[in-house]
Amino acid sequence: MKIQSVEICKLELPPRTLPTPPRRPSYNQTARRAFPINKYPEFPRQLRKIPGEVADEAWIRVTAEDGTWGVGLCHWGTLIAPLVRGHFAPLLEGRDCLATEFLNDLMWRSCQRFGATGLASVARSGIDLALWDLKGKLLGLPVYSLIGGPCREWIDCYCTSDDLDWTMELGFKAFKVSNPVHYEEGTEGLNRLEEKVAKARETVGPNADLMLNPVMSFNVDFAARLMERLLPYHLRWIEEPLMPHDTDGLAQLKRAVPTLPIATGEDHKGRHAFRELIDRRCVDVLQPDLRWFGGLTEALKVYTLAEAAGLSTFPHSGASLPFGQHFHFAMPETQLAEYWLGSDVGVPLAEAMRLPGVQVPVDGKVRPSDAPGFGIDLKKEWLRPWP
Repeated sequence: MKIQSVEICKLELPPRTLPTPPRRPSYNQTARRAFPINKYPEFPRQLRKIPGEVADEAWIRVTAEDGTWGVGLCHWGTLIAPLVRGHFAPLLEGRDCLATEFLNDLMWRSCQRFGATGLASVARSGIDLALWDLKGKLLGLPVYSLIGGPCREWIDCYCTSDDLDWTMELGFKAFKVSNPVHYEEGTEGLNRLEEKVAKARETVGPNADLMLNPVMSFNVDFAARLMERLLPYHLRWIEEPLMPHDTDGLAQLKRAVPTLPIATGEDHKGRHAFRELIDRRCVDVLQPDLRWFGGLTEALKVYTLAEAAGLSTFPHSGASLPFGQHFHFAMPETQLAEYWLGSDVGVPLAEAMRLPGVQVPVDGKVRPSDAPGFGIDLKKEWLRPWP
């Protein structure tokens, strides 16, 4: 079956009214957050106002010659649209749509002159996910069956949210909180962050997994000082403390505070970046984002490298989206999946989920749809051509 077209689209879902009114807005609307660019005070700490932050959700639709189509998700659509339309679509159209390994390699090799990471990796991710969705639909199987079949009855999830009262009410047993502090804030910032982690530990209790997510906002000195302070709170891991280029810095942190695990990877692009992390043994948990770093095909390669080294692969936002759910369901060394909770407090997860067909956790556990492909139930008319 040949590829007829590769398109970049904008998803326009029908308007809806949530049956359950929120109790209060999500922390994500107002919380002070730190990112690398917040070194400079001109940039506000609100998530949606940070230049370069996740934006411009883009859907890739790959259509086969019989009219069957699959979809994949990525971001920064305004920036990647020329790559999809001008480079990847002409490269792939007319080729066998079931040859996902070959098509992934073809896309990767075609980018070497202008860079296979960065925006090229983001565009490849959306296309690769769409190809897997299409393959599942053509073969009448869920993607998890195509990549190995189920290895567990359900996926255990942790919840990323500062609204700990609500996430506990929803039945989650593991939690990750955000970081409001940049390394520029020095000792005062260390004190404030330790206070936040201490309160979070008190709230969730001594037996719950608890994690902290700095989002690249620390340098080595600040991270090491903080990690020593946080040892009494028994964190499951500290996540992405440094920017993705600083593999040497991660190695320094592992030597300085070896008993506090480090997770990273959501902003690393491609398997070669992860191979370096694995070879250096400078992290404990690998977190590729399937929408940005190369797609499901690339994630399977990273998983194999990590599993052979005794490391776990927990994709970024793995339980929040069908792509990660299918990966977690089929791969044995993916025991804990992230559910990123951005909806308002009090709104049930099933109501807040905006993608039809995508499953949500119940009591901290989720099982992916067994519909063909990734199980996303979109109507064709909801996918509009990218402007």
